[in-house]
Amino acid sequence: MAPEERLAAGIQDELIRLSIGIEDAEDLIADLGQALEKI
Repeated sequence: MAPEERLAAGIQDELIRLSIGIEDAEDLIADLGQALEKI
């Protein structure tokens, strides 16, 4: 997406997109926790 399109859509550079499928909720929570520990 072009920067102008992101701005028009209200998407900021700090946005984190999280796409969730059919994984177990506990697995998703653990994976997200591990990822957040690295930042």
